[in-house]
Amino acid sequence: MKPARNAIMKVIVTGTTGYVGEGIMHACLDDARIEKVLSVSRRPLGYSHSKLEEYIVPDFMTLQPGDPKLQGYDAVYFCAGISSVGISMDEYKVICEDIPVHFAEVVGPKDRMVITYVSGMGTSDYNPQKWSRIKTRTEHAIMTMGFRGAYGFRVALMYPHERQQFRQEFQAATRKAYRVSRFLGLANTITEVAQAMIALTEKPVSKKYIGVRDVRKLSSDKI
Repeated sequence: MKPARNAIMKVIVTGTTGYVGEGIMHACLDDARIEKVLSVSRRPLGYSHSKLEEYIVPDFMTLQPGDPKLQGYDAVYFCAGISSVGISMDEYKVICEDIPVHFAEVVGPKDRMVITYVSGMGTSDYNPQKWSRIKTRTEHAIMTMGFRGAYGFRVALMYPHERQQFRQEFQAATRKAYRVSRFLGLANTITEVAQAMIALTEKPVSKKYIGVRDVRKLSSDKI
């Protein structure tokens, strides 16, 4: 069953102690269509909100199928991840493939849920770089699990939400790059990304890989 237009939804957000996840969480808390946000993270947020509930999981790989705390939601917005710079591909695979795939396996019921995985711009079947192959495999695995909707968010620079604490990734040099990228149609605000995720939860679409321009259309309900 699909949520009705302007439905009140319950969503899970991961990676909320990181840049992307925290921004998505705040934007979801701001949205009138969202009734509840479950933050699943390895450590406490140090933040409270009437819509927010926390589930602290030090090791996501220990989660078991059918975990009652992860059942009955309308969507999972999987935002946890890491840059490939400075780490081994073995470690990168665990964080960007093993963990998100395992997390997708334990939530449910899948036929009532939408899942979005933030894979990033450059992820592609045709990109030979190891990090891209890992994220592409993750997208494909999640898309074959029977979710009501499953999407790879291939986004790039994102302007932070005003209440974010974790803004260190968005320094002065990045702000300048964002302005240029935004002008060229190659950047989003984190709020736009969240609104696109919410729009897909309300009304799934056939397109599975969501890029920067798709986010802007979805967030304004034009796709």
